[in-house]
Amino acid sequence: MIIENRNVAIAYDFDGTLAPGNMQEYNFIPDLNMDKGEFWQEANEMAKKHDMDEVLAYMHLMLIKAKEQNLDIRESTFEKYGEKITFFEGVETYFDRINAYAAKQNLHLEHFIISSGLREIVKGTRIGKYFKTIYASGFQYDENGIACWPALGVNYTNKTQFLFRINKGIYNSYDNTLINKSVPEDERAVPFSNLIYMGDGETDVPAMKMVNLYGGTTIAVYNPNSVATPERPVSARERCIKLIQQKRADYIGPADYTENSELDIILKKVIDKIAVEQDLLSIKYREVSS
Repeated sequence: MIIENRNVAIAYDFDGTLAPGNMQEYNFIPDLNMDKGEFWQEANEMAKKHDMDEVLAYMHLMLIKAKEQNLDIRESTFEKYGEKITFFEGVETYFDRINAYAAKQNLHLEHFIISSGLREIVKGTRIGKYFKTIYASGFQYDENGIACWPALGVNYTNKTQFLFRINKGIYNSYDNTLINKSVPEDERAVPFSNLIYMGDGETDVPAMKMVNLYGGTTIAVYNPNSVATPERPVSARERCIKLIQQKRADYIGPADYTENSELDIILKKVIDKIAVEQDLLSIKYREVSS
């Protein structure tokens, strides 16, 4: 029997969803004395040459280029890169506001990152403290604390496993025993109906499709300053509109997290909907039990 569960989770992509651009482009790539286009092109060529996962390719290239530049890349180094990340408008005050709003609906709201970017960089950002768990790509460190190997690569298809980790309350990336275990719905940490996924593009499609399939809510966000260019003839907004048309996303909105923005209103209405659904479940379960 599905009973009342007032735990709510919002899972976010990072790059393009909470912050403009790719996190590696703020400081790391410039420290390599490389142009960002040059770096990504070389990473993509490496992936193609070796039939390699693109995320593992860019991570491996980071280590190669850092060594060439005599850069000691430690966990603390990445966290310092995170301090330089700038966010979309309203992001830095958004979490406290939305948590307070959910609490007024008698809901317990938690936040998660599911990203192909680096967990070490996200941890070092000014908003890193707000996330229950950061499911993102990350490095292994040697006995001297130097990054030496990709420990975890999160690509657009394996993002889906982390939704199940949130659903079942598994707050790490290594434990695969519980994730494959059948868990009754009323024992799961966050029901999918109480899960909101937010992303900015095609790399979020598998995660969005799965959340929709299991009754959650998906929101596609776009950089309001993005425009079509000869290199990218489809604007960020147009890409999100396609996600609506293809029934991958439930809602779209500009990445403006300020109070009473379009995105803020959408999120609050989704939270209201979850609260009402849980209230009704409470009434139903009370009547059945009496």
